[in-house]
Amino acid sequence: MIDRTATSPAYRGIVLAMLLLVYTFNFLDRQILGILAGPIKAELGLTDTQLGALGGIAFALLYSTLAIPLALLADRTSRTWVITVSLAVWSGFTALCGVAGNFVQMFLFRIGVGVGEAGGVAPSYAVISDYFPAHQRARALSIYSLGIPLGSAGGVLLGGYIAQTVEWRTAFIVVGLLGLLIAPFFRLIVREPVRPARTTGTVPVSAVFGILAAKPSFWLLALGAACSSLCGYGVAFWLPSLLIRSFGLDLIGAGQFLGALLLVGGTAGVLLGGWLGDRLGGRDKAFYAWVPAVSYVVGMPLFVTGVLSGSVTLAFVLFLIPQALVYVWLGPVLTAVQHLVPAHMRASASASFLLINNLVGLGLGSWAVGALSDALTPAFGAEALRYAIVAALGFYLLAGLFMALAGRALRRDWVSA
Repeated sequence: MIDRTATSPAYRGIVLAMLLLVYTFNFLDRQILGILAGPIKAELGLTDTQLGALGGIAFALLYSTLAIPLALLADRTSRTWVITVSLAVWSGFTALCGVAGNFVQMFLFRIGVGVGEAGGVAPSYAVISDYFPAHQRARALSIYSLGIPLGSAGGVLLGGYIAQTVEWRTAFIVVGLLGLLIAPFFRLIVREPVRPARTTGTVPVSAVFGILAAKPSFWLLALGAACSSLCGYGVAFWLPSLLIRSFGLDLIGAGQFLGALLLVGGTAGVLLGGWLGDRLGGRDKAFYAWVPAVSYVVGMPLFVTGVLSGSVTLAFVLFLIPQALVYVWLGPVLTAVQHLVPAHMRASASASFLLINNLVGLGLGSWAVGALSDALTPAFGAEALRYAIVAALGFYLLAGLFMALAGRALRRDWVSA
């Protein structure tokens, strides 16, 4: 019999596993559009700019803005109920993407996916911080963040296989229905963590944001993450198309390439970041920002070299290390954001951070790369996408600069539990 109390390590592990499963579907539903971009573009007659809008602003607009009111609702009521309903909503709209007949319909359905996912992440960060002690939070948050590479890998592998062997519409319907099946099990298994009595009161968003806005570390962390996400989301969305257009792979081959890259490199990077965050951040809070800063600067040149290479094998080898390094930030930075406010404001603080990160990174990343690819097509033809991606990779250097500056500010702004 497993002890289901919040203090039981076994039950905390179950909670973390369920949150990870939900987050995996969050990114599976979010990123599957990238591997399906080719057949969608062909059937619906879209441009790269329109595809980029579907992967970016269509999803990010309400995903980013609704995250704050939904996080406030989670802080005031039940975080687990907000996560459950959110999972059901985004999964339902993912399934509807499989019946879209034109750009407008697909755009609206992707907005629906964003609406649902708006209530999933920030409350999950808060649940993890409620269940896990401070010295384990970076590792717990990094394990939760494995949903990013796992979900992204699942999206490209499953989506590519179904699209090539059946059709792209079936891929959306299958992954959407799977998410709907998981939602009731999540609610039955994950109990709302016990919070101090004061956490049930109303916390105005102005109070939460007022605390954050006065701290330089918040702005530096948010802008650094936003620059990283602009590049990361843009490259993740367009890399399948690059592998097909410039490296000659088919849908299944591109899915296998990216799936292996994400599972090996992405998983290693997320776990490394959590370990380094707990180990070095325990000595000096500045390392919660400095570890990601170094990772961005080291990884960027390797990414550029891989994109410009002419060999699939060489590209995979060159991508592997930077793919790990650009995921290192998740555990340390997310932990740092949790400690910029008192415990009862954590979900709202996370949502404020995600608002900036996602509006800039997720909202503009895939659209900017697609628009630049269209602009470069007259000069570079089929290779325009390659150079658009190279240009976007420069944002990793800017992300490294913001994170380097955030380190010292964290020492002053940290709020202990």
